[in-house]
Amino acid sequence: MADFHQGGTVATLHNLTQRPLEELEAELVKFSKQRPMGLLLPSLFSELETDAMPKILAEVKQVPYLSQIVIGLDRADERQYREALQFFKELPQHHRVLWNDGPRLRALHAELQAHGVAPEEEGKGRNVWYCLGYMLATDRAEAIALHDCDIVTYDRSLLARLIYPMANPQFSYQFAKGYYPRIANGSLNGRVTRLLVTPLLRSLEQVTGPSEYLTYLDGFRYPLAGEFSFRKNVIPDIRMPSDWGLEMGTLSEMFRNYSNNKLCQVDIAEVYDHKHQDISTADQAKGLSKMSIDICKLLFRKMAGMGTVFSKEMFRTLKASYFRNALDFVERYKNDAIMNGLDLDVHKEEEAVELFAENIVAAGKMFLSSPHEKPFIPSWSRVESAMPDVYSRLVEAVEEDQKEFS
Repeated sequence: MADFHQGGTVATLHNLTQRPLEELEAELVKFSKQRPMGLLLPSLFSELETDAMPKILAEVKQVPYLSQIVIGLDRADERQYREALQFFKELPQHHRVLWNDGPRLRALHAELQAHGVAPEEEGKGRNVWYCLGYMLATDRAEAIALHDCDIVTYDRSLLARLIYPMANPQFSYQFAKGYYPRIANGSLNGRVTRLLVTPLLRSLEQVTGPSEYLTYLDGFRYPLAGEFSFRKNVIPDIRMPSDWGLEMGTLSEMFRNYSNNKLCQVDIAEVYDHKHQDISTADQAKGLSKMSIDICKLLFRKMAGMGTVFSKEMFRTLKASYFRNALDFVERYKNDAIMNGLDLDVHKEEEAVELFAENIVAAGKMFLSSPHEKPFIPSWSRVESAMPDVYSRLVEAVEEDQKEFS
């Protein structure tokens, strides 16, 4: 059973009673009459061919309260887009598949590039960004949930708990971050959160001084969770990263745009497992190595935007502070794993810490050497200002694809 501790600077909504799913869904159906709800699924075509996605589809099609489902489809040719349309056809809810690699959305992307407001890098951030623009344009949902498409332990109670804080009209929250334990097959997972993010946040505060921003991030139990929900009015002003910094970047934007009492985190699953990334010690452009660099760069950019001055010397000090803190966390997690009968390979844990320590310095060098980098996708407010008919054009492109290929 979960604890009831309220730590950090945002509210924590726990799973204290294992409330029946039927009760939650009955309430959500009532809420949906006042506050329509939508689901955003950013997906690679390859994920449709895994064991996870058919199970997610089987669960989602039973959800009674959704007004809209939007699937962002990446890395798909025409044949694969047709297959995706057939795959999602069994959904009874209103749904659309955004074919991000199709000629219509590519043409619209080229126009946005000409205006200087298009995402510069492909990836999950770009996929989510286009889906959010489409959901703004269609105006079918007031409360929106987003979750990954590789969750092998998925059941629809995850979605119900994730969207509940946005759906309940008694709540004033604008954003909710999902959290859960990362345990699967008798092992403790979630290395990037456990061994990079938490010790790095503590080390940044040691090196740069007290920070409301760092304290805020450190209060989230699983800041890298790909599951969150939000109100529709949040979307226009978000400036999202297009790389692995998406989750941390979204938390940072919420910190910038809203007071903490409008934000919360919610316990959405007792068990959670998904596709695991290789650590990729030999290649900084892949796997957890790239993820760690992207996350570090995002934190450095955000802190620089708040007035922190970074230097080569500071990054060397930060690496040393991080290394000591991270090794302390390895000890904590080893003892926690032993007491709970879980496997934890201390050698691999310390190898990961060594890699992350090197990547903190690597990310620092990249940050210092690229002062003109534009790492964030423009907000939809700016896009609409640059191209006033963008929403109608986006909807038209999606509908024409649907009509031609379904």
